[in-house]
Amino acid sequence: MKSFIHNIPKAELHLHIEGSLEPEMMFELAERNQVELPYRSVDEIRAAYQFENLQSFLDVYYVGSSVLQTEQDFYDLTWAYLQRAAAQQVRHTEIFFDPQSHTDRGIPFETVYSGIYRALQAGTELGVSAYPILCFLRHLSAESAMETLEQALPYKDTIRAVGLDSSELGHPPSKFRQVFDKAREAGFLTVAHAGEEGPPEYIWEAIQLLGVSRIDHGVRCIEDPKLVDYLIEHQIPLTVCPLSNIKLCVFDAMTNHNLKQLLDLGLCITVNSDDPAYFGGYVGENFQEIQSSLHLSNRDIYQLAKNSFTATLLSDEEKRSLILELDEFMAHTAV
Repeated sequence: MKSFIHNIPKAELHLHIEGSLEPEMMFELAERNQVELPYRSVDEIRAAYQFENLQSFLDVYYVGSSVLQTEQDFYDLTWAYLQRAAAQQVRHTEIFFDPQSHTDRGIPFETVYSGIYRALQAGTELGVSAYPILCFLRHLSAESAMETLEQALPYKDTIRAVGLDSSELGHPPSKFRQVFDKAREAGFLTVAHAGEEGPPEYIWEAIQLLGVSRIDHGVRCIEDPKLVDYLIEHQIPLTVCPLSNIKLCVFDAMTNHNLKQLLDLGLCITVNSDDPAYFGGYVGENFQEIQSSLHLSNRDIYQLAKNSFTATLLSDEEKRSLILELDEFMAHTAV
């Protein structure tokens, strides 16, 4: 089963590129850019990765982001993730990036995006296609998000979608309705984090007010039966991040995670790593953990992998091609 999970073709749709900053690279970039960190060693950083909630994680996350200064830094960060993704048989990935956490430090939008996008283009050498998704930081103002959207407009031909992340509680999707209206008018697709720490109402808002094509996290949908029915009927994907959910205390143990329950109900569930450097694993490790903890069958793993392709922002033809590869893998694999 471990080999099966490792080798099965898959997509990853919920990955914050800043959250793939491993401690070793954090120190390397801090030295390169003469940034002073509040940690003296890699071990001390890892010791700080004990989080009580989303905010306690974000406090450490933003310290890590401070070492990212140049276009080359963003290229190196993105390239390192793509190499790991390719090694875990990820065929396509949709990568979140947070411009405001950099532009607020005086790093130009162009510097951030050029480094990331250049690496994503190079990723085709690894057999990994990729779309960048610009995320607005919801703990900042809607005005700040609108300014960021304006900065992104010259790049709208290569930025596939916009999203919404950061501290969920107290920052409902409705706060950003006008920003998302303008983004859709400009031709961006939309996604949003909702229903991780926030209530099911936030999921409804993301769907009804922001016009999202999928929900990032969404595990609290189970508290609202009508919402569950709606998600099933419309097959709105949920990009679930199991290791993240445990690390941030959304569930107290993987054996209590509701992923299997949601999958069995017929929701379009996908498996993702969120911020893998901070949460203890990339997409492959997430698959391994849920399989062993929730006793998933090879058919369950297949369905999750198929969902990951169905839920992408790729064209229908591209989705069919990836699912065909997946089906051929299944036909030639014994578990």
